[in-house]
Amino acid sequence: MKLHELKPAEGSRKERNRVGRGTGSGNGKTSGRGHKGQNSRSGGGVRPGFEGGQNPLFRRLPKRGFTNINRKEYAVVNLDALNRFEEGTEVTPALLIETGVVSKERSGIKILGNGTLDKKLSVQAHKFSASAKEAIENAGGSVEVI
Repeated sequence: MKLHELKPAEGSRKERNRVGRGTGSGNGKTSGRGHKGQNSRSGGGVRPGFEGGQNPLFRRLPKRGFTNINRKEYAVVNLDALNRFEEGTEVTPALLIETGVVSKERSGIKILGNGTLDKKLSVQAHKFSASAKEAIENAGGSVEVI
C-alpha cells in the first residue's frame, strides 16, 4: 500500500444533512420539522424538566435539608498509598498530584489512617485524621499542617 492509495474505511465518513435546500433533497420546505406547532418554530421547544404543564417531578418531591455553599471537600489519601515514596521523602500536595496519588487537590488534601505505613516520611497536608497522625509519627516521620 502506498500513500496515494489510502482512503477512509467504508461508512466512516458521513456527509452532514443540509436542511432547507429544496424539495429534491428530502429535507426542503419545512426542513424535517413538520407543519406548525411549537417545535416547528425557531426558538421553539420546552425547557429542561418541563412535563407539558403537568406538575413536574422536581416540584412534586418534598424538599428537605440544607446545602452548605461553603462546604470544603478534601481529596483523601490513605496511609498505604504513601508507601510508594522512598524513605525520608518530603510528601507535599504537589508531589501527590505529580505522582498521580491524587487527581485534583479540591479544597485541600486529607490524610486518613487506612493501612499501614512502614517508611519514615515527612508529610505536609491540609488535614490529618488522629490515627494517621499517630501512625506517621510512630513510623518516625513528621506531620505538618499547611
